[in-house]
Amino acid sequence: MKTSRPLYFAGTFARTFAGTTVSFAVLISGLLSQMNAQPIPIDNDDIGGVVTSAKGPEAGVWVIAETSDLPTKFAKIVVTDDRGQYVLPDLPKATYSLWVRGYGLVDSAKVSATPGKRINLKAVIAPNARAAAEYYPASHWYSLLKPPEKSEFPGTGPKGNGISPNIQSQAQWLQLIKTDGCWSCHQLGNKATREIPKNLGSFDSPVQAWERRIQSGQAGANMVSGIDRLGKERALAVFADWTTRIAAGELPPAPSRPQGVERNIVITEWDWTSPKAYLHDEIATDKRNPTVNANGPIYGAPELSTDQIPILDPVRHIASEVKMPVRDPKTPAPGKPLKPSPYWGDEAIWDSQANMHNPMLDEKSRVWFTSVIRPVENPAFCKEGSTHESAKLFPLNRSGRQLAMYDPKTKQFTLIDTCFSTHHLQFAEDANQTLWTSSGGGGDAVGWLNRKMFEETHDEQKSQGWTALILDTNGNGRRDGYVEPNQPVDPAKDKRIAAAFYGVTVSPADGAIWGSVLGFPGSIVRLNPGTNPPATALAEVYELPYNNPKAAVQGFSPRGLDIDTNGVVWTPTASGHFASFDRRKCKGPLNGPTATGQHCPEGWTLTPFPVPQLKGVTDSGSAEASYYDWVDQFDTFGLGKNVPIATGNGEDALMALVNGKWVTLRVPYPIGFFAKGMDGRIDDPKAGWKGKGLWSTYATRTAFHMEGGKGTTSKVLHFQLRPDPLAH
Repeated sequence: MKTSRPLYFAGTFARTFAGTTVSFAVLISGLLSQMNAQPIPIDNDDIGGVVTSAKGPEAGVWVIAETSDLPTKFAKIVVTDDRGQYVLPDLPKATYSLWVRGYGLVDSAKVSATPGKRINLKAVIAPNARAAAEYYPASHWYSLLKPPEKSEFPGTGPKGNGISPNIQSQAQWLQLIKTDGCWSCHQLGNKATREIPKNLGSFDSPVQAWERRIQSGQAGANMVSGIDRLGKERALAVFADWTTRIAAGELPPAPSRPQGVERNIVITEWDWTSPKAYLHDEIATDKRNPTVNANGPIYGAPELSTDQIPILDPVRHIASEVKMPVRDPKTPAPGKPLKPSPYWGDEAIWDSQANMHNPMLDEKSRVWFTSVIRPVENPAFCKEGSTHESAKLFPLNRSGRQLAMYDPKTKQFTLIDTCFSTHHLQFAEDANQTLWTSSGGGGDAVGWLNRKMFEETHDEQKSQGWTALILDTNGNGRRDGYVEPNQPVDPAKDKRIAAAFYGVTVSPADGAIWGSVLGFPGSIVRLNPGTNPPATALAEVYELPYNNPKAAVQGFSPRGLDIDTNGVVWTPTASGHFASFDRRKCKGPLNGPTATGQHCPEGWTLTPFPVPQLKGVTDSGSAEASYYDWVDQFDTFGLGKNVPIATGNGEDALMALVNGKWVTLRVPYPIGFFAKGMDGRIDDPKAGWKGKGLWSTYATRTAFHMEGGKGTTSKVLHFQLRPDPLAH
């Protein structure tokens, strides 16, 4: 008899054989599998086998191999096929611990193995729903949170319903408990946040416990400020109710196991940096040409935590560091903890002056950072009275972060003072190799560096420029005198908008600069630089379609953004959607007195993330609210060109939207994967799936919240997509 799959029998028949009770169905299924299965082909650097449990072969579960034998800790993760078979390909020579993890299971016992072996593994069925749920993604647990009802808004303050009177709607409240507030730094819903740490202390109520918990560590002041924005009384009660119900046994809906191409994913992980440091993101190549820096080092930006830039050599498995300098030794560093941390006590574990936020590679494999080089007060050439062209038009008094460049060949840093604040950065494909920047959540200017001029002259003042964001509200196609944001529209003039780019990207289609603007409902802005950007740049603003009767789906509050080669902008939103905006679909005028934000709802498409919605929330969306996204313009992963991928911050995943369907690139170990960026690199265009892949890093500010707790470090991840689950 020949069959392509194991056979399953209905009912539970048992027999006693050699003194052991054996499930008849499992016995027959196992015998048939052994009779018909061909040996899994592996090479000398692979490990392969079959995963079975008491229920038979286990499909769509993860096999994890980890070793400390290499210069830095290393792990590789694959998914089983529909017969429970797996192949861990291309393992460096070492001794590995192997185990099985999957939804509906608890971790199997670890088995020692070396490459070139076939190792069959025994999966362990979870004894109960609670044990199974311990492995679920954070956003599924977070979906149990019950926000205030729509009818309770607007807020009436501490003497009323406890909601801040500044918050007008449930949607605005959700914005602040997701990526524009709590979720912008770490997961909510992971084990560290859905439970109250015992060593936090003893409290009379869960509300008091939550008030104390948010005061912990060096981020305590920020968390207290965030809870005050929501309305402290009601917000603490909501979070206390959430953890109380979980402690009493309430469980989230179960996620699905990997399906289809999700089973073809290979994830490789390396440790880098220290347990006290956290990463914002990483960079592997030049976004404009993903073959740059092939097989080369990966660089990280550790933000507030440290001035030590982590560097990974993924070929030799070596992690190293180099220190980012500052120009002024008086540049401030993070302060002391507001209250002791349950993990680090009174220790101030973050000490960075440079506060590196976002790295990018240029065509020469040099690494550019947004980085602090001095205190915030700007030099005179930035301010009113300066002869600098940009300063004459729009003077700037303060800059929170500037620019730095590291050349791996010379091991030298170049620090560049900028009048404008920097946050994210992106290279244009123009004659000047212009480096465009965003300013983050503040500063009403968009700045740039003429890289060609800077490298020829080393004149940082002459090589930089910036502009205010001016709408062409009189519709004459050029920039004229303008009214200020707080002034009414003048039909004879243009209008400045008070907006700062958070995410920034450059359109390959027409060279326009796009940025996301935080807030509610938030917006994206298109900037046409013109022939002389300080004086000619014109902006167009497109708000998220919130309370817009012409919009098919309502959404709000974008965070990061990227763009495809057709000029379609992609941005994840706090409403729980992955949104795209196609300017080509706009039916009305793009400039003029009516083009002030809500004039092109037809340009927006909002797709909910495949995640449960928060408890009691009836609007479209989900509990997920990804921090950033990236568009695979060159098919560096294998899902196709122009595939947008969100960071999936609550889902322990990267989340790709392929022709309207979701592909979830789940990271099962260690639990707590939280990315703030990614990029794709082609190391060898002739090597198929082995020659390319995505790169990312664990970017939570609270590495001690991850599985493993205190002592766990950030990790570099390489995602690859095989043609099938057993390709090697």
